[in-house]
This record gives sequence, structure tokens and C-alpha cells, in this order.
Amino acid sequence: MSKKENTFFELALKSDALLLGDFTLKSGKKSPYFFNIGSLFSKGHILELANLYADLLIEKEISFDVIFGPAYKGIPLASALSASLTAKTSRPFPFAFDRKEEKEHGEGGVIVGDVKDKNILVIDDVLTAGTALKESIKLVSGAGGNVTSCLVALDREEIIDGSIARDVITEECNIEFLSIARISQLVEFLDKSKRDNEANIIRKHLSNN
Repeated sequence: MSKKENTFFELALKSDALLLGDFTLKSGKKSPYFFNIGSLFSKGHILELANLYADLLIEKEISFDVIFGPAYKGIPLASALSASLTAKTSRPFPFAFDRKEEKEHGEGGVIVGDVKDKNILVIDDVLTAGTALKESIKLVSGAGGNVTSCLVALDREEIIDGSIARDVITEECNIEFLSIARISQLVEFLDKSKRDNEANIIRKHLSNN
């Protein structure tokens, strides 16, 4: 496990953004963990999180023109990432986001910011089945942009028709997909932290995925 992944899990657990227990997800599926990035916002850790996003993009040399943050949680993420990247590289990083309802006055439209004829990085909190990501790609494409990459904090490594969701999304949408951490790495983190019971619960969940 890299320092980046270790730092992310420490941050997520201490801020209660990553909770271990018995949860029912929006899809109706049961899960022994729940990730809520809003806890990182409410406890003042957005800069630390944005720096993790930024460091990964710089390390992987991901090229893009505009950061797109889907409403609502993606908006503060895009803003913080833009500021972090600018501080680290001394150059501006434009960002855009969508409205939940189309604006019919002023500049109008669903998207705030310029994505037309631009290569777009979509940033979000978590990848499950990829439904939200596909919606973002549709929105950006409709506004004339081209989504070339996606970055999330946590990849849940969900299985879709026998394949990991990130692989399905990468192939279907022809994008580069990155994550700060994957849920399978949480097992290693918990093992190293001597939290054997919790590690075994996540390990069992993944084996039955």
C-alpha cells in the first residue's frame, strides 16, 4: 500500500467519512461499510483530500483542459482541486459544474463553465456502478465537451456482469479511470492497523461480491 492510500484511509476513518458497520445502500444492497465524503467537508479536511487528488493527477501526468464536478458534492471537490493544482504547479486550472435545474435566464444552460471543445476530467467521490459518471459524460458531451478521464476518491470495486465496474466503464466510455484508493486496499490497511475482525468482514464482503 502506498503512502497516498494509507493517508486517505487514515483521513477517511478519523473524520467518519468511512464508516464500518451494517448499511443498506441506495441500490438496496447490503454493505459492511459506507463512504460519505460530506464528513470530510464538514470536518474541514477538504484541502487534505484535494491535495491527494492533485498529487495523483500530477504523478500520473493526466492531461486535461477543464475539471468537471457534478452537483452537488463534486462542486466543492472541483473547486478545491483547482486551487490545489494551481498552488502546486503555478498555473490556472479551470473548472465547471452542473445545475440540477436548467437556467433559462442570464447565461442559461445546465453547465456553469466552459467545456465546449475541451478535454474534461470528471471528479467525484466514489465509483459504484458508474451510473453517475455516465450521466456526467452525457451532460458534458451535450455541451460539446469530451470526457477523457475520471478521478474518484474511492473505488468500491463493484462487480457488473462478472467484471469490475471500473473496467466496464473504462471500456464502454473510452476514458482513463483513476482512484485515490480501492476498497480491497482497506483490508490491507485494517490488517496493518491490527483491526483483524473488521479486516475479515471487508474481506468476506469482497469475496462474495
